Amino acid sequence: MSVCLQLDVGNSRVKWRLLEQGELRDRGHFGHHDSAAKARLLEPLGPEANIWVSSVAGPEFEREFTALAERLCGVSPWFARSTARAGGVANSYAQPSRMGVDRWLAMLGARQRSRERLCVVDAGSALTIDIVSAAGQHEGGYIIPGPALMERALLLDTDRVRFDEDVSYALAPGTSTAEAVRHGIALAQVGAVAAAIAHNGGEQPTLFFCGGAGETLRQLLDRGGSYLPDLVFEGLEVQAREVFTD
Repeated sequence: MSVCLQLDVGNSRVKWRLLEQGELRDRGHFGHHDSAAKARLLEPLGPEANIWVSSVAGPEFEREFTALAERLCGVSPWFARSTARAGGVANSYAQPSRMGVDRWLAMLGARQRSRERLCVVDAGSALTIDIVSAAGQHEGGYIIPGPALMERALLLDTDRVRFDEDVSYALAPGTSTAEAVRHGIALAQVGAVAAAIAHNGGEQPTLFFCGGAGETLRQLLDRGGSYLPDLVFEGLEVQAREVFTD
């Protein structure tokens, strides 16, 4: 593998990184509909490059991006899929393909870092919490609205909850409406992770955090763990290597 462009297409933006000979050379992000950014990313690549994609954006994005990549650099992207088993992890879904591929890849990435029972917390547009046993069995997971979605829902449905202060997330009781909202959301997010760990018993899992709010959530939870923003990319590599070496 000489040149590999990897993309993590989420619900709100596209994150990417470029590797040459396995070494990170560049990285960035752009919005789903930023055609100029896509072109700038693809045009320098040649037909010998690999393009690996994790996408939760749906088939329309896949079709458009594939057509653009084939036209600009002569490469057909490979899109990761959630499968019954990969990278030492067994999927718990009766229909494995229905699991969000970002959740699946994050678990594969975490599994390469730990053979202990683990919990992957991806704090993005949605907060997802997934637990994997020491044997590699996905024990199940949770999908919860992320901070921005929680705040939007609250503001849309309550006429008297309004504020214009820029307040950070914290756990202390709020002494203004802005603080009460942001701190309440932080409490809900932290409480969800803590409850998920406590409810599922057994050996306490090793914690892995990713997503845009992952490090903030890790600090607020204050139970250790590692923040690994490239966990989905790491899982993408795990699955791609299995696919292309079989």
